[in-house]
Amino acid sequence: MVSTFIRLFTGLFICALAIVFMVNANLGLSPWDALHQGISNITGITMGTASIIVGFIIVIVDVVLGENVGWGTVLNMIFVGVFIDVIMFLNIVPMSTNFIFALSMLIVGMILMGFGMVLYLGSEVGSGPRDGMMIALQKRFNKPVYLIRGCIEGSALIGAYLLGGSIGIGTIITAIGLGYVIQIIFKICRFDSGNLSHRFIIDDINYLRGYSKEDTTLDQKEVANECE
Repeated sequence: MVSTFIRLFTGLFICALAIVFMVNANLGLSPWDALHQGISNITGITMGTASIIVGFIIVIVDVVLGENVGWGTVLNMIFVGVFIDVIMFLNIVPMSTNFIFALSMLIVGMILMGFGMVLYLGSEVGSGPRDGMMIALQKRFNKPVYLIRGCIEGSALIGAYLLGGSIGIGTIITAIGLGYVIQIIFKICRFDSGNLSHRFIIDDINYLRGYSKEDTTLDQKEVANECE
């Protein structure tokens, strides 16, 4: 269990690092980050906090789509946003200084996102809000990851545009290319997101209920034996 959560948090941190790489590339934010920035600009909250709020809303959508919620879902919703704010505050990732460097940062960010997803999804304690939506739609429509992810990123892009988020060539690149990069990383790692066996919060609740009923039954048998 400890190794599971080490893998989970390592994956979440890498995903947050990937996001900051793409933000600091300064070629235009990825669709989701542009959406978070638009919300941040309008409300005055940080991008990390905006990410948490949007994540909460998407979790509700995931449940409606039939995707169960795991502890990894909840932790993803909270800690990716927290890690984004911490990494930005500490200035761990430099700002781009020219186009080639910026493009390199964007590509590195997309690759890191793929590996981060392999790690945290592979912990099998629930998908993150956005990735849960990707998996739920993939199961429902049986379409390739790049196509499903592209549609999701495109929807976020429309919202970002309406809210005034920073949109540029990097936004278009990530909207189109992120799904392809993730699919390539999945193939390199021989990782099949459709065949994961996640443990969900409802599983733990049912386990505890069963354990409680078992204890009650044992207590009743002990009382009956004492009475005899």
